[in-house]
Amino acid sequence: MNKNDLIGAVADVSGLSKTDATRAVEAVFESITSALTKGDEVRLVGFGTFAVAKRKASIGRNPRTGEPMSIKASSQPKFKAGKGLKDAVN
Repeated sequence: MNKNDLIGAVADVSGLSKTDATRAVEAVFESITSALTKGDEVRLVGFGTFAVAKRKASIGRNPRTGEPMSIKASSQPKFKAGKGLKDAVN
């Protein structure tokens, strides 16, 4: 399922027009992104938790040359599925 499929599914289930469903889906994505940018977690009970994980700087290897290279520290978004989502999938 891609973004357009998701928008179509939201429109069908909710009875919204595709335009309104697009706005709703975009608003959800923007809200999650904004919260993560601020360093907050987004907890959706029964679905899961979006959070930001800090990765330390490290030394890696260039796969072509085998030469050591430094990898900068970074922040990565992560998602942990909640019990309701896990149960629905299994």
